[in-house]
Amino acid sequence: MDKEKLLYDSIRPVSWCDDGLRLLDQRKLPKEEVYLYITSTQELYTAIKEMAVRGAPAIGIAAAYGAALAAKEAEADATVNFKEGFHQRLDLLASSRPTAINLFNALDTAKRLKNPSDNVLNWAHQWLKDDIDANKEIGLYGAGCLAPKTRVLTHCNAGALATGGYGTALGVIRAGYQQGVVETIYADETRPWNQGSRLTLWELQKDEIPVTLIADSVAASLMQKGAIDWVIVGADSICMNGDIANKIGTYSLAVLAKYHGVKVMVAAPITTIDLKAESGADIKIEQRSSNEILPNEYNNGFVNALNPVFDVTPAELISVIVTEKGVIESSDARKMQTLISKQY
Repeated sequence: MDKEKLLYDSIRPVSWCDDGLRLLDQRKLPKEEVYLYITSTQELYTAIKEMAVRGAPAIGIAAAYGAALAAKEAEADATVNFKEGFHQRLDLLASSRPTAINLFNALDTAKRLKNPSDNVLNWAHQWLKDDIDANKEIGLYGAGCLAPKTRVLTHCNAGALATGGYGTALGVIRAGYQQGVVETIYADETRPWNQGSRLTLWELQKDEIPVTLIADSVAASLMQKGAIDWVIVGADSICMNGDIANKIGTYSLAVLAKYHGVKVMVAAPITTIDLKAESGADIKIEQRSSNEILPNEYNNGFVNALNPVFDVTPAELISVIVTEKGVIESSDARKMQTLISKQY
């Protein structure tokens, strides 16, 4: 199937409009479709930090357009030279989220641009286009791994909302559904932000793709009953040995899948690979405020809460990693290095 003929491709959460960044505020979904108009790096820093935009590829795209804003601001800043002002603003954006490697890959690439004041916006447009193209390739490669009548479970939201469009894990599910090989789709709630129930359901409903919501704790019993064939997720960071960091709860699903003979697919673009992380031990896991999960009634100094946003899934629990460059089965350092060589 030609990627240009893929269906279910109508959602664009990040775009450039009238010299600013247009972001679909994902905190408002599914009740409201509200777009933010971002015209400064400080506003974008806040939008990323407060999760108005989320999902590693989407954050990377927002950062690429943030570089265009940074270049404009640096040109108008008479207190420092352009390069210093440009890099200061990129460093501000880099401090917004610590785990999504696409953020740093985009900003590091922006720092290496020649004459960023002249060509950074065109580069950002290309970054967005490349992401959407990659997602469609990922969708086709991933769907090719699925047998007819496949029943899938997806965790968090790795769809169009988490990318430039089409999605990674949901890109595989979209392509598989269009091809008729995906029969049943389960989406778990994904506590505590409920990206599954708020965002994944919103996307699939918008595309008129049938989906069944489950509480996070239901996954084990479904696997025990033989009702799930694949767990399909995205990734916020992929290490050079094949370990991945993804939304909290991914690791527990992978452990359950291993026990029950269910396969695990990680779908992500090449930009999600962290060349500096040899293994999951090198990934900095973001810890968010306990206030996001702790009821106000317990905010009394005696009760605390842990709120890690991501966990690390070891490579040995992952059946396949799917990128726009192809499929890696039973990933390891050698196979990851071969994949990287295709890109660089």
